[in-house]
Amino acid sequence: MTLDLAALADFMDAQGLPGQGRPIEAEFVTGGASNDLFSISRGDYTVALRKPPVIVPPGRNETMVREHRLLAALADTDVPHAKVVAGCDDPAVLGGCFYLMEFVDGWSPIQEGTTWPPPFGDDLEARRGLAFELVDGIAKLSRVDWKAKGLEGFGKPDGFHERQVDRWMAHLAAFSFRPLPGLDEAAAWLRAHQPRNYKPGIMHGDYQFANVMYRHGAPARLAAIVDWEMATVGDPLLDLGWVINGWPEDTSATSESALGYVDYAGMPSATELLEYYERQSGRPVDEIDYYVILARFKLAVVLEGGYARVVAGQADNDKMLMFGDVVLDMARKAADLAASTSL
Repeated sequence: MTLDLAALADFMDAQGLPGQGRPIEAEFVTGGASNDLFSISRGDYTVALRKPPVIVPPGRNETMVREHRLLAALADTDVPHAKVVAGCDDPAVLGGCFYLMEFVDGWSPIQEGTTWPPPFGDDLEARRGLAFELVDGIAKLSRVDWKAKGLEGFGKPDGFHERQVDRWMAHLAAFSFRPLPGLDEAAAWLRAHQPRNYKPGIMHGDYQFANVMYRHGAPARLAAIVDWEMATVGDPLLDLGWVINGWPEDTSATSESALGYVDYAGMPSATELLEYYERQSGRPVDEIDYYVILARFKLAVVLEGGYARVVAGQADNDKMLMFGDVVLDMARKAADLAASTSL
């Protein structure tokens, strides 16, 4: 992975950032499943740079601009996030729109493999705190006054639930190449069971352990929510459904998520997390089955998009190949829960 360091230096100089005239050092951190992250240093000044991959998917430049806007709006809130430094909406500078943000000192669960780092590997009480901190992040996000933060027009909260099924089915139609058993059944159920109580708020859109960072050491402290590419103003309870999807009720034994990167042993039960979120956010959770079904439905479609791009040779990230079976699992589980819920 390479960057045009001369172009980046010119941009940083134009923004009045520290280190003018000094050489830039760039280190590739991760490519994730969608965007690239670099560590950028000029002397003692270090920031993180987030940009699309070399092959820029349609709409990704606009997503970078939206992420920058949202992170700027979260300044001075209690939501853990990386402070933005500058944003560039000209894809000609580095081959895609990008933004610079503070480099968070912490660790990410997805980078730790299938084990928790010390002391969370052995101290199960400390590990419980990781789960509560995870849920606390979206509880805080749900409380942000998005209108006061200048996010009018950032999303379309009116009719949010009425649009979900049609929107994601249309998205799927653009790249559909194989049957996804259970998806149609889940779609029909979602159309017929929209929530009775809906209060708009900021939602992350892909909230899970993979998209947060923690501070080092115990007790567990959430350092930052990351990867905001699917954020919008919609229903924050969908973030909770995203977390609860696959979360076991019985955590007494070692267990892993559908994506295979989290050990839930010693964690709070799903019920404990629901009760905690309700207390912290002030939002009722009695219709959580709807949000879990919607999370599974949406996750199946979103991951199928990445998988389809790799199969078609339109993306160079082989990590997306793992999504093939996950998509089928999510579609089936969405239909299974829809068939069994009493909502």
